[in-house]
Amino acid sequence: MTATLDRKRLEALLVGEEKRFHASHPRSYALYQRAKNSLHGGVPMLWMIRWAGSFPVFVKEAKGAHFSDVDGHTYIDFCLGDTGAMTGHAPEAAVKAIREQAQRGITLMLPTEDAIWVGEELQRRFGLQYWQFALTATDANRFALRMAREITQRKYVLVYNYCYHGSVDEALAGLDKNGMTGPRRGNLGPPVNPAETTKVIEFNDIPALESALAPGDVACVLAEPVMTNIGIIHPDPGYHDVLREITRKTGTLLIIDETHTICASPGGYTAAFGLKPDMLTLGKPLASGVPAAVYGFTQEVADRFWARLKLEDSDSGGVGGTLAGNALSIAVMKATLEHVLTPAMYEKGFKLANRYEAGVQAVIREFNLPWIVKRLGFRVEYWFREIPPHNGSEAAAAMDSELDRYMHLFALNRGILMTPFHNMALIAADTTEADVDHHTIVFREAVATLFA
Repeated sequence: MTATLDRKRLEALLVGEEKRFHASHPRSYALYQRAKNSLHGGVPMLWMIRWAGSFPVFVKEAKGAHFSDVDGHTYIDFCLGDTGAMTGHAPEAAVKAIREQAQRGITLMLPTEDAIWVGEELQRRFGLQYWQFALTATDANRFALRMAREITQRKYVLVYNYCYHGSVDEALAGLDKNGMTGPRRGNLGPPVNPAETTKVIEFNDIPALESALAPGDVACVLAEPVMTNIGIIHPDPGYHDVLREITRKTGTLLIIDETHTICASPGGYTAAFGLKPDMLTLGKPLASGVPAAVYGFTQEVADRFWARLKLEDSDSGGVGGTLAGNALSIAVMKATLEHVLTPAMYEKGFKLANRYEAGVQAVIREFNLPWIVKRLGFRVEYWFREIPPHNGSEAAAAMDSELDRYMHLFALNRGILMTPFHNMALIAADTTEADVDHHTIVFREAVATLFA
C-alpha cells in the first residue's frame, strides 16, 4: 500500500525543525539581525532569503565538498553554489592560479596567452569553432541572443515553459492558463511584456515547436538540453534530432545552454549525446567559482556575424563587457579545465551518483513512497510524484513547498546542505562515499519521521 502523508504531522514536525535550527545557530541569527540594517532582506543577494531556515546560515569557510558556519557546525555541501562550486570549494589548482595571476595583474582589457589555450580546449570539448568570454552565464546568453537576432534579423526568441537562463529578460517568460506567452510569475519590472520578444512552448512538444517556428520569425531557440531549474526533465527519445532538423529547416539558430548540464560529461550534454548546436553557452563552474562564462559558435555563425559587424561599433553593440575576458578569470579557467574538470573527476562523480541514487531509491522502496528519483550525470534529485514529469508545467504541478522545506531543513539540521528550491544533489570532486552514505541515513530518518 502506498504511503500517505499526514499534513498535520508534517506541519508539527516542521515547527520542531525550525526551533532546532534557531536554537543551534545563535551566531548566524545575530549576524542576520545585524545584516538587516545594511543588506536588503539581511542578505547580499535576494535569493538567499529562500533558504529553508527562517534565516540563512552564515559561512565561515569552505573546502572541497564541505563547509563550516560561524556557529561551529560542519556540513556536507550537495548544493555547491548551485553548480558554481561543482569543482569543490577552493580546489588547489584554482587557488594556485588565483594567487599567481593576481600578482601579475587582474584585468587589462587585453588578451593573454591563456585565453588561446582555453579557446582551444573549449573547441576540443564542445566541437564549436570560436569562443568569447563573459562573467556570467546570464551575460553569455544575452550576448548570444543579440548575435542571433542580428544575424537573422528576426524578432523572436523561443524558450521552454519554466526554463531558466539566468536573468535574461527574454527568458523570464511563461505560459498562462490559456496557453498565452507573458511574464513568468515573479518577473520583477520587465522592460516590456515578454510576448513582444519571446515565444514559449512546453518541452518535448514537437507540434508546438513546429507551429512556433513555421512563420520564420524566430531568431533562435535557447534551450537547456535537459531542463534542470524546475527539476530534471529529460528530452523524449529523438527529441533533439527533431529540434535540430526543424531549426535548420526554418533558418532558426539553436543555442544550447550547458550551465547546469555540464555535469553530464567534460563536454556537457552536447558532447555526451552528439548535439550539433549553432551556439553554446556555459558559466558557473568554469573557473571554480570565480566569475567566468563563455559562449561559442560555429564557423557559419561567425561569418554571418562578422559580415554585419562594423569595427567602429564593436564596443557599443551590447556584446561584451569591460571585465569580460579578464586575465584572472581566464587563468583560473585554464587551471580548472586542465586540472579539475577532468575525465577522472567525472568518472568518480558518476560512481558516487550511482551510490547516492541507490540509497535514495532503497528508502523509497522501503517505505513504499509515491516518489521517484531523476538523474543527470552526477546530479541526482528526488520528486514527490510517481511519474516523471514530461515538461515544465507537469513539474511545477508536482511541487510541494511545505514538504520540500521540511526535507531541506531536516537535512540542514543534521549537517547536509541540499540545492535550494528542489531536492537536488550535486557531487563534487571531493565528495566521498561516507558523505553519500550519511545522506542516505539522514534521508531515511526524515522519511521515517513522516511515514513510520
